[in-house]
Amino acid sequence: MDDCWTCVRTAESAVLPPRELIDGDEHWRAAHAFGSALPGWLVLVPRRHVTSIADLTEEEAAGLGGWQVRLSRALAEVTGCAKTYVAQFAEREGFAHVHFHIVPRLPELPEHLRGPKVFGLLGVAGGEEVGAAEADAVALRLRAALRR
Repeated sequence: MDDCWTCVRTAESAVLPPRELIDGDEHWRAAHAFGSALPGWLVLVPRRHVTSIADLTEEEAAGLGGWQVRLSRALAEVTGCAKTYVAQFAEREGFAHVHFHIVPRLPELPEHLRGPKVFGLLGVAGGEEVGAAEADAVALRLRAALRR
């Protein structure tokens, strides 16, 4: 789908940088979120265009939980997070493609950014955003953890 940013990026998966293809399978692709001030903020996206969880195939649904747990374990190993938050909205203009946010909740995360307020760390200005080099480095460490 030419008007879906996620589908366009998924179609280019052979040439994506590590931050946009941490790992995946025939149904799912894990990537580092862009516009985040939090290193390790991930998104898990179905490779097929789908705009509602109810429209996932049985095969996609069967793999979803496994990916969420594997990514959470890798985030704990790489970032030292106390837990992960998992959320799905897919409401923002241009981002209706289903995607799951898998967010490391670091032990030092201030109270005012915990729970749903962690979304205050997404959509930040360029100077606050995790840069491409740092996102790639985190992605490569996560990829290694996922393959252990």
